[in-house]
Amino acid sequence: MSVQAWQVTSLGEPRDALRVVEVPEPEPGPGEVAVRVRAVAVNFPDVLLARGEYQVRPEVPFTPGIELCGDVVAVGAGVTRVRVGERVVGSRIGVLAQVAVLAETEVFAAPEVLDDAEAAALMIAYQTSWFALHRRAAVQPGETVLVHAAAGGVGTATVQLAVAAGARVVGVVGGEAKAQVARDAGAHVVLDRTRDDLVAAVKEATDGRGADVVVDPVGGDAFDASVRCVAFEGRIVVVGFAGGRIQRVRPEHALVKNYGVLGLHWGLYARERPDLVAQVHDELSRLVADGSVRPVVGDVVPFEDAADAVQRLADGATTGRLVVRVR
Repeated sequence: MSVQAWQVTSLGEPRDALRVVEVPEPEPGPGEVAVRVRAVAVNFPDVLLARGEYQVRPEVPFTPGIELCGDVVAVGAGVTRVRVGERVVGSRIGVLAQVAVLAETEVFAAPEVLDDAEAAALMIAYQTSWFALHRRAAVQPGETVLVHAAAGGVGTATVQLAVAAGARVVGVVGGEAKAQVARDAGAHVVLDRTRDDLVAAVKEATDGRGADVVVDPVGGDAFDASVRCVAFEGRIVVVGFAGGRIQRVRPEHALVKNYGVLGLHWGLYARERPDLVAQVHDELSRLVADGSVRPVVGDVVPFEDAADAVQRLADGATTGRLVVRVR
């Protein structure tokens, strides 16, 4: 029996690189589960995978997609934590398909209060944001958190989680059209990088102190502005380089101003400390249940439009999460 899957057939821009193909329906091996996919959230790594620029570079052709919600339809030998029929969320490269196989350790119960699109958008962005804020930056109540790309997927998740942690949030967006998304997510102050002097505005918003924590999935100019308005003993967490330019970190500047630059590659936690990923999922599920956080889904598109959806993310033309409805 065959199923449909999107595959990167040649490296390039997502709209050109991705094609729908028929593949044999995958079966789970020992310790694995097969999931009939309901929805896949699009992530910037999908863009980088299509271009061949991600830190993991599968051999072409391969199936992208790294975050799903779906139903367990089969389990391999030794699987005890999940059962057939359970609705789950999970993360692994290769899920932009009608059926995907993941390790048992890569899937978790989907919160009941979330619909399929929201549940699909819970794993990567919120796990990334939680680890950035709590594991790397050790954010404290009352601190100021500066969030770049605050209307995007990681941005809205970071805003919500920072507010839930008792922080004051300054969100940066690219244009007035995105400002309301950041405000709705909970940002106390919203700045427009196309209009505002970010350094001056952050200092004004913090009475001259600067931001205690910066979460930066953009890099380039965003990072350069951050080092100029980070507080004494501030922490800048580098999450990615969606802006296209990888900045230079100046250790002599960090020394003079007493701030830290911290890297965050969430996938390493999934590989090295899956126990922490499971604990964070439980915490995120609790925050969802009490209404503190809820994924912001900007648009849901049908399966046949997945390549265009990934291209929209590459072009910076999205707010919140963009989700592909598979089933």
